[in-house]
Amino acid sequence: MHGRSECRTLVPGLGAEHLHILQLLSQGRTMAQVARRLGVSERTLRRRLRVICEHVQVETPVEAVVWAVRRQIL
Repeated sequence: MHGRSECRTLVPGLGAEHLHILQLLSQGRTMAQVARRLGVSERTLRRRLRVICEHVQVETPVEAVVWAVRRQIL
């Protein structure tokens, strides 16, 4: 993953935590595993994923991961 300041430059509006969520999902981790790793509930994680999906204009978290990989963000 790129440095934190570079991430903000590459994806205006998405912070390092958002990109970290996508990175964890891209590694094949489940929602439960990602939530545990971040120390949040699955409901909070789903809410954050909705924000990410809306921001990059996709429907699902998988599409958001694909979006980031195609742009070489992850």
